[in-house]
Amino acid sequence: MTYRSPDELQKEAVKYLKEYLPQKDELKAKQRIAIPSQDMPSQAPEIRVHNLDEVAIGYTEEQARLEAIRCTQCKKRPCIEACPVKIDIPKFIEHIANGDFQSSIDVIKESSLLPAICGRVCPQEVQCQQPCTVSKSLKDVQKGVSIGRLERFVSDWEQATGNVKIPKVKPETGKKVAIVGAGPAGLVVAADVRREGHDVTIFEAFHKLGGVMRYGIPEFRLPNTVIDQEVNTLNAMGVKFQTNFVVGKTRKLKDLIEKDGFSAVFVGTGAGLPMFLGVEGENLIGVFSANEYLTRANLMRAFDRENADTPIYVSKKVAVLGGGNVAMDAARMAKRLGAEEVSIVYRRTEVEMPARIEEVAHAKEEGINFFILQNAKRILGNEKGRVKGMECLRYELGEPDDSGRRRPVPIEGSEFIMDLDTVIVAVGNGSNPLIPQTTKELEVNRWGNIVVNEGQKTSMDRVYAGGDIVLGAATVILAMGEGRKAAKSINELLASE
Repeated sequence: MTYRSPDELQKEAVKYLKEYLPQKDELKAKQRIAIPSQDMPSQAPEIRVHNLDEVAIGYTEEQARLEAIRCTQCKKRPCIEACPVKIDIPKFIEHIANGDFQSSIDVIKESSLLPAICGRVCPQEVQCQQPCTVSKSLKDVQKGVSIGRLERFVSDWEQATGNVKIPKVKPETGKKVAIVGAGPAGLVVAADVRREGHDVTIFEAFHKLGGVMRYGIPEFRLPNTVIDQEVNTLNAMGVKFQTNFVVGKTRKLKDLIEKDGFSAVFVGTGAGLPMFLGVEGENLIGVFSANEYLTRANLMRAFDRENADTPIYVSKKVAVLGGGNVAMDAARMAKRLGAEEVSIVYRRTEVEMPARIEEVAHAKEEGINFFILQNAKRILGNEKGRVKGMECLRYELGEPDDSGRRRPVPIEGSEFIMDLDTVIVAVGNGSNPLIPQTTKELEVNRWGNIVVNEGQKTSMDRVYAGGDIVLGAATVILAMGEGRKAAKSINELLASE
């Protein structure tokens, strides 16, 4: 993917919009599909690696309307079924094509209160965009209608106009609901339950709200101001927040119901337990979990060396182990923190990488090296116990494993050494163990995930759960989908009483 400047993209959009806008209502499906897809304008790579400003700048009005005209408004509407929160996607896109941005955001907010977040970080290419009629016709999911970018456009438009509508709240019911964890699942439950008039309190272990969106996703991908906007909406609805409150330590889970009078509890504590490879040398100075590295940089502001007291390791040569979005985030953050050379080391090929295509492309533009079909065998240290290198093995792909991806098989005798001073492990996270460990009544599976039924009900009376604590490390939008189901169940329970 070749970088193109925002000015170049805008000129092209204006040219095509002049051609297609006057006849948009008469365009046939084949004509719409033939309209070029609109790339996302972004900061130039040589500039953005020196700041933490958002990389993707966002569509202009002309780009958004042209992209929206590409939607064929097909009858089957497979994109809706593929959306975890079932947004009426063709309807909100049609409003954009017509220039009616207020109606567009109103449609989205019928199903989602976090459009500015989802439009930035959700993997649309494997969800709503994958079955898109346009992407199917062009046999390229990247050429499908850019649903997430359009969602971001109208949510940003709403904030820019200052005309943010606060969802209506029904009369107070006198019933209280506790939300444990202020991540995407918890925020969605809070919104949907509060709409029904119930008193809602969110208990958050950190001093800031947002969960993994705040501590795990860098500001160059999801600015904290965007998270704050969504939290402000909940605050305006009357949702209460208690930070620095660790349920399981500050207060036991069952005490919220038995002693504090909450009618129901939702647990959305996420997947914050970092996994390691179990190789020799992982205890050396200079080895970090991506979780810790990103939390220091994001939540604890370590990138702001002049104003923050949070220490962060000074690195020159960094290897990031893994191929997901977290690996891309860690590698790109290391580059911004001054590392001279940053490499992604992944034991499969780029085709099998779970990271978003856009994130991989941005990382390459920023000079991140990609070493595929390789993995760490052991991490090497110097006499002071600091990382000095990593012994790696080369791999080849064998038969598919349970995930459907071809299994990496080590090649005997292929060992080689990489010179490094820092290793960041980004191979996944396990579910937060605190609440299951302190609440023996909760049923968990062998991975420590809380077991729930179809309505997100746990084995405990009046306790529901959703998001990464149930799914394992997943996506923001999947956590939101679980939150919507849990809120529906909680509202039905309280209405029946």
